[in-house]
Amino acid sequence: MEFPVTFWGIPAHLVFELLGYVIGFTLLMRERRLHGDTVDSENRAWLIFAALLGALFGARLLALLEHSNQIGGDVPILFVGGKTIVGGLLGGTISIEIAKKFLGITTRTGDVYVTPLIASMAIGRIGCFLTGLDDGTHGFHTDLPWGVDFGDGARHPTQLYGILALGAIWLILEKLDTPIVGQRFQMFMIFYLIWRIFVDTIKDTTPVHFIGLTPIQWACILGLVWFFTYGRPGERSISKVDGLLS
Repeated sequence: MEFPVTFWGIPAHLVFELLGYVIGFTLLMRERRLHGDTVDSENRAWLIFAALLGALFGARLLALLEHSNQIGGDVPILFVGGKTIVGGLLGGTISIEIAKKFLGITTRTGDVYVTPLIASMAIGRIGCFLTGLDDGTHGFHTDLPWGVDFGDGARHPTQLYGILALGAIWLILEKLDTPIVGQRFQMFMIFYLIWRIFVDTIKDTTPVHFIGLTPIQWACILGLVWFFTYGRPGERSISKVDGLLS
């Protein structure tokens, strides 16, 4: 296989990113239909809109921090970095919390996103893998038998590791008892952020470090501080939520 992969001239990254969005949204509607929701349809639409805006901003901001050494050089700031999943998740979360304040929503609203997020992120990672070195998500060079040659020798296929990690997180969450509203989303974020702190130690694609850690790793740490205090015991169980899907 030669990288980057394209389909009829269309970059694989774009194909799988769009596919991830479509499948993610389809699964979101399915989750609401099968399991209900903690907010009505109108408020959910506003929260989805807020999440998209926050995710776009967060993904871009963290990517800029990851490549902040390029700012002020010959490369226009618009083209510095790209997008980061961690930035998107945290930016989307912050944006939703702000929107909830304006909408007067006090209940947790994240559980319905978990399965759609896992699926869309895993699909997106296929696109990252097929893009190869250009995507900047590969790992160190390795002699391990499953190393992938993206064009400069065998490397850790951290994109594929990410897909396996997301699958493992989904299986764990399916087995966990999460009766408290918001607890499923809380545990998803905790597991994923811990995973990213670990897996980013075998990447060499980020030139910027602060006290030995990349901006993404620091963002994960800050995110963990937030999510370890999120969804306190005593909130209503999902089976007792009043505002179900309408």
